[in-house]
Amino acid sequence: MSDAGAAPLGRQLTREELAVDPVDAAKLLLGCVIETGDVRVRLVEVEAYRGGDDPASHCYRGRTPRNEVMFGPAGHLYVYFVYGMHFCANVVSLTDGVPGAVLLRAGEVVAGLDVARSRRPASRSDAELAKGPARLTAVLGLERGHNGADLTDPASPVRLHAAEPAPPERILAGPRVGVAVAMDVPWRFWLEGSPAVSVYRRGGKRRARVDTGRRAGLRKAE
Repeated sequence: MSDAGAAPLGRQLTREELAVDPVDAAKLLLGCVIETGDVRVRLVEVEAYRGGDDPASHCYRGRTPRNEVMFGPAGHLYVYFVYGMHFCANVVSLTDGVPGAVLLRAGEVVAGLDVARSRRPASRSDAELAKGPARLTAVLGLERGHNGADLTDPASPVRLHAAEPAPPERILAGPRVGVAVAMDVPWRFWLEGSPAVSVYRRGGKRRARVDTGRRAGLRKAE
C-alpha cells in the first residue's frame, strides 16, 4: 500500500444508489474509496445491519437519539462510540424512515499514508493501519462530530467514491464479528486476498433468528 500510483478517484456515490437493502449496499461498497482530508481508504470489509428484524442492529428496539441517523436518509455517516474508547463508522442505507446501515470494518490506505501512520503509530505494517473498524475510523480521523455527514455531498468533509464493481468470485461472506445475537447471519462481506481484512471473532452464545433467506457460513457471496 502506498501513495505512489494511486488510482484516480471515481465519482461520488449517489443517495439513490445507497437507498437499498443493507446487504446490497454492503456489496456495492466493497472496493469503494472513503476520503477525509488527505487520507483515502479503499473498503475491503463491511457488515450489513437492518432495523427491527435484526437483533444485532442498534435500531432493533426502535428509534433513539443515538441511532437517529440510521433512520435516513441514505448516504449519511452514522458514527458511534464503543467500549468507551473507539469510534465506529457506518454508511446509512434504505429509504428515509426505514433503518439500515453498513458497518465499515476494514480498508486499505491508498492515499495519505504519512497521516495515516501518524494516527496509528502502533501498526506493524501498512496493511494493519485500517484493519478493523476502530482502526479504520482512526486513520480517517472520524469522530463524533462526523456523525450525520452527507457522504454524497461534494462539500462534505467525508466523501464516498464509487469503484468498479468487485468481481463476484472475489466477494466472500460469513457471520458478523463479535455480535452477541444473530451470530450466524452471513452479512459480513470482504474481498478475498486483501491483507487488510480483519480476523473473525465469534460473539456471545445466544442465538436469534433473522430471516436471511440463505444458509449461514463462509461462502462466496450471491
